[in-house]
Amino acid sequence: MGAGHSHGGGHASGRHRWRLAVAFGLVATFFVVELTFGLLSGSLALLSDAGHMAADVVALGAALVATRIATRKDTTGRRTYGSYRAEVFASGLTVLLMLGVAVYVVIEAIGRIGETVTVETGPMMIVGGIGLLINIISMVLLRGGASESINVKGAYLEVVADAAGSVGVIVAGLLVVLTGEGFWDTVVALAIGAFVAVRAVMLGREVLAILGQHVPAGTDVDDVTTDLCAIDGIASVHDLHIWTLTSGMHVATAHLVADSVEVGPSVLNEARTVLSRDHGIEHATLQVEPSAQPGCDALDW
Repeated sequence: MGAGHSHGGGHASGRHRWRLAVAFGLVATFFVVELTFGLLSGSLALLSDAGHMAADVVALGAALVATRIATRKDTTGRRTYGSYRAEVFASGLTVLLMLGVAVYVVIEAIGRIGETVTVETGPMMIVGGIGLLINIISMVLLRGGASESINVKGAYLEVVADAAGSVGVIVAGLLVVLTGEGFWDTVVALAIGAFVAVRAVMLGREVLAILGQHVPAGTDVDDVTTDLCAIDGIASVHDLHIWTLTSGMHVATAHLVADSVEVGPSVLNEARTVLSRDHGIEHATLQVEPSAQPGCDALDW
């Protein structure tokens, strides 16, 4: 009987591309330094942090590429939703990289059990301190966009985990100096690996929720249904679906059963307003149908 299609919202991580670019430059530069001194010092904690820093470089680079792809116009006519999901895939890559680093550290640590470990603590603590400074700067840069974009959030969590790794490197160096026992380097490396794995799982759950087209966090389907049914002229609502296309871009479809055909235009306008104003859903496809229309409300998917 009638349909309405509303557009709105914006590209969240595109606004923060410059943050990703600066963080990428800082992290990529320091990765070379940390890897070099990790090999020279023989510190597993430093090498594990360098491995995580390498994951940072790839993750930040992927995030930058994803923001470019997401804003690219579709020339094929086949991507009717655009390429915004590229950002979600980039976040998924970040999750895999973080888990890979965690597994590597654990395997290396297990291989050192029973061995006598000699660590050059001077370079280890100096590089760890520099790494912590670089990561703090990157954290400050990325924090501004982490709440708006899962793409930026993935990069931010990478840097947070790496900052914890830098702290771990410094602590490991101090423990080795104070106790004279090199095994502290391995213990701290294991702790870094566990921390990275936990952060990866947390981000991975968010990525899977988007790819699985779950209802966005903080949105209640029953509340949305109630608000739509409260609109004058709407008798009931069915086939309501709400999901996230990418960060900050929530999508909904619904069938609105109207009291009469005449109220169709006003019902559509008011429903779009309610979804946008009260629930942050800027992109909605709505269909109005008369209460006497048979069969349609039997759909359940």
